[in-house]
Amino acid sequence: MKKLGLAAVAGTVIISGLLAGCSSGSSGDDANTITVWAMGEEGKALPKLAEQYEKENEGVNVKVQAIPWDTAHDKLLTAVASKNGPDVVQMGTSWMPEFVEAGALANMKDLVKDYPELDPSNFYEGSVETVQFEDGLYGAPWYVDTRVLYYRKDALEKVGYPEAPKTWDELEDASKKLAARDGDDMYGITLDTNDQMLSFMFARQNGSELLTENQEPLFDQPEFIESAEYLTNYFTEGYAPIDLGLDVVQAFGAEEPNVPMFISGPWMINIINDQMPDIEEKWGTAVLPAKENNISFLGGSNLSIFESSEKKDEAAKFIAYMSKPETQTEWMEMTKSLPSTKATWAENETLKNDEKLKTFGEQMEAAEPMPMMTTWEKVAQTYLQSFEKMYRGAATVEDEVKVFQEKAKSILK
Repeated sequence: MKKLGLAAVAGTVIISGLLAGCSSGSSGDDANTITVWAMGEEGKALPKLAEQYEKENEGVNVKVQAIPWDTAHDKLLTAVASKNGPDVVQMGTSWMPEFVEAGALANMKDLVKDYPELDPSNFYEGSVETVQFEDGLYGAPWYVDTRVLYYRKDALEKVGYPEAPKTWDELEDASKKLAARDGDDMYGITLDTNDQMLSFMFARQNGSELLTENQEPLFDQPEFIESAEYLTNYFTEGYAPIDLGLDVVQAFGAEEPNVPMFISGPWMINIINDQMPDIEEKWGTAVLPAKENNISFLGGSNLSIFESSEKKDEAAKFIAYMSKPETQTEWMEMTKSLPSTKATWAENETLKNDEKLKTFGEQMEAAEPMPMMTTWEKVAQTYLQSFEKMYRGAATVEDEVKVFQEKAKSILK
């Protein structure tokens, strides 16, 4: 089986029959009841869709229970161990992994014929990678997350870029020119040194596979080393700040922006609009600049069926409902989450016409999850330590990458 990853989770919603410790198939449960565990803000939003589902499916009862983020993982592990688990589980793309390996999630492949909304062809290829393992289908992508370039149009135009940089060379050149502007604390771009995905995204853009088919690390290969040198250069040359403590929104929204570019996810659109409404016409989003490609990170969450569920057909029907374009559109409007289905992106007028949002759909064509393996979190955290030595000048890139390669070998063996 393909290994899975355990990293920062975008969100977890569990649709289950676990009421007061009862499993979905227990005698204490109404046979038509599906109980929903929802995380954080999603717990507040999901009841509205649950009510709609009930209206469209007479006799079905969907109960939503909010669950704190910090207890959800342990609750799932307990459910796996007791085989007293939920009917449907919605997990971040990188949280799903260990539960597939544990045999906790049902293979939904045979359910597709009855519920065509679950067909993998409905979703972006990168998202499908997070639910397909060997010959099985263990979920349906629910909402997605990827990273794009945010940029100040006015600042870029002043240094000769009427459009966003399209290549690595253009990104570096624009950053150099922006950092050379008059004024204190002027930079070209801010790069989040705590972002686990950043360096690996750039490595992939330079042609790095990261790992072999046997999950052996390729971090000491030229493609990875060159990408690490490229990123490190932004800090050593002063194109990107180190430890400056800038508020990225304030720095981006200033009349003369301290950081006219940054890389982030869709949630930043609303944050900028709320905090800096006066610059609405001065900024935009663009797909990431390319080297060999412009692959971005893919995250989000999937809806899966727990193997122990006695309501697999009902669970599949609910997941199919959540995968319909009209439902995905409503969820997007309620939560600002990006839809996972290609049809929603093609049909929704906001997604088609909003230039800033539309970028994310374009980037989804070149977006991949981090390696799907349970040890990837440790690999990524270990790299952040090595990367810090590089950009602070405590070690050369080539030497430190070799150190990291050996640490990664130890973690992955």
